[in-house]
Amino acid sequence: MEVSATLRYAHITPRKMRLVGDLAKGLPVESASYQLNYSPKRGAKLLSTLLHSAVANAKEKGGIDVDNLYVKNVFVNTGPIMKRFLPRAMGRATPILKKMCHVTIILDEKR
Repeated sequence: MEVSATLRYAHITPRKMRLVGDLAKGLPVESASYQLNYSPKRGAKLLSTLLHSAVANAKEKGGIDVDNLYVKNVFVNTGPIMKRFLPRAMGRATPILKKMCHVTIILDEKR
């Protein structure tokens, strides 16, 4: 039985978050949690929190053995982009794009 959790509007680029998501994909929950807690990447903390949320969702749902859960898939989609401008020399402006992402983690039981 699948269980999921979603993090929306995370202030990190999707490209950076996908690197972290690939670390946890396919691992048991305990190993994925360990991997994310000791990763130096900034997105690892966000994904670790999301993983704990998904495990809590599994406990609430009932009928699921939490010890047999593994990370089935991690989806990282692009979110909205905040557009800002930085003033430069001679009256010009440089655009700054502050990207966001939506992350969905799906857990499943091993059979």
